[in-house]
Amino acid sequence: MNFFSIGQCATLACLLEVAAPKPGNVHRGADFGDLVLEDFLVSAVAIGPVMDEAMNQPLGKTILAAVEATRRAVGRNTNLGLVLLLAPLAKVPRHVPLESGVAQVLASCGPDDARDVYAAIRLAAPGGLGRVDEYDVAGPAPDDLLAAMRAAADRDIVARQYAENFRQVLGTAAPWLREATARTRNLPEAIVHTHVRLMAEYPDTLIARKCGEAIARESAGRAARVLTAGNPGEESYRRALADLDFWLRSDGQRRNPGSTADMIAAALFVGLRDRWIDPCHSFSRRTAR
Repeated sequence: MNFFSIGQCATLACLLEVAAPKPGNVHRGADFGDLVLEDFLVSAVAIGPVMDEAMNQPLGKTILAAVEATRRAVGRNTNLGLVLLLAPLAKVPRHVPLESGVAQVLASCGPDDARDVYAAIRLAAPGGLGRVDEYDVAGPAPDDLLAAMRAAADRDIVARQYAENFRQVLGTAAPWLREATARTRNLPEAIVHTHVRLMAEYPDTLIARKCGEAIARESAGRAARVLTAGNPGEESYRRALADLDFWLRSDGQRRNPGSTADMIAAALFVGLRDRWIDPCHSFSRRTAR
């Protein structure tokens, strides 16, 4: 099996995530009006060198440097959630299990990390943030980054990972992806199915911020109907998946399940880092004639 550097794992995770035809997202068969596949491909390459240095840098510095590299490369926010998820995972030494290692990384965060993370969020300027009374990113950075993440955990699944030591990434998303890849040699199909499972289990928090909680819950319900329609590859499943994709795209891409996509990329990073995903041998290939 191929052995990739941490930075290469981060880049590959982003590339594999965006290439898979996940409903409602940009992929190699669908662009948005203001974001296209190439924006995500370039962004994936831009953050690789930064993630390669993550073990030797403070967490906040890595996050800010990755967002700055993305801004220089594409001039817009394509990956803030991804960077926030990948940086703590990339900082864990490879010989250390992620479950214990990421907890240590998060516990070591100090005021400088909070300052750099707030600067990164302001630079990325993600959509749908709005205003909050406590720990607003438009205000001064707190001394305690994790306190700010805990305050946002109910409305942002990325913040929830900081508050709960990446419990949903390591305990749900990665195991579900590993299970799906064990059932099929078609990695994009496994990615899509895991994406839909996550949407059904955790109403997408980007959709909630942009469209409201009711729409986020409806998107979760529609994802659940895909799962009950049939198994991946069956016609009933494909039809239900197409219906979900159409509905997600029918409001000018405002129903984009971007937070779920970030979780998928984090799970892919886990699989690449721990070598249970080999992208060179995880795709269905047509036999040459």
